[in-house]
Amino acid sequence: MIKLGVNIDHVATLRQARGGIVPSVLEAALLAEKNGAEGITVHLREDRRHIQDEDVRSLRTTIATRLNLEMSVAPEIVDIAVAVNPAQATLVPEKRAELTTEGGLDVIAGTNTIEKVVYKLVKAGIAVSLFIDPEKSQIEAACDVGAPYIEFHTGEYANASTDEEHDEQFYRLLMAAEYAHAKGLIINAGHGLDYENVKRICTIPHLHELNIGHSIVTRAIFVGLGQAVAEMKKILIA
Repeated sequence: MIKLGVNIDHVATLRQARGGIVPSVLEAALLAEKNGAEGITVHLREDRRHIQDEDVRSLRTTIATRLNLEMSVAPEIVDIAVAVNPAQATLVPEKRAELTTEGGLDVIAGTNTIEKVVYKLVKAGIAVSLFIDPEKSQIEAACDVGAPYIEFHTGEYANASTDEEHDEQFYRLLMAAEYAHAKGLIINAGHGLDYENVKRICTIPHLHELNIGHSIVTRAIFVGLGQAVAEMKKILIA
């Protein structure tokens, strides 16, 4: 059964719009857990546009499931991760001007730095995942730097505008999952997944967890967060 990791960054985005304390990121995490989430994901960006340091610390000591901290390889963020000690850290590329993560981490280009960060996090007892495009070369590089987990960037699949492109991106993910599994990696996936396009993703073998945020939080506006999480979880176990 594919696990559901709920990304609650956009709960914090709404909070930061007014600079107050509501809506509560912690309350959102607990509600997501109550309704089927097996993990909570947050991205502590260098510019702190949504999730704040205290959010990460609070979540780490309060939630009952696994905290997955998405993060860049910036030394300041790595030090925070080591100090907080989440269950998992997912290394992602990060650009200041982007609205959301635009693609996978280039492990090949950043091998030296990434390998050092992976070593430091693993030494601290943190499971490490690399958010990568579904390419053999990136999968091989992930193995080389010692990351036991990878998370495939599903953005190109989610953004496909034609049936042909949709099929192409699906089979790209399918072949990459088969290859990564053969390499002994634990495979997660996420980005741009919603209540419709996730159904086909669920047919890909060897997937361990899907991390989904924006579609769940936007659905919650109309039905409440608990129901939004429960609806997504129902799709994953169907």
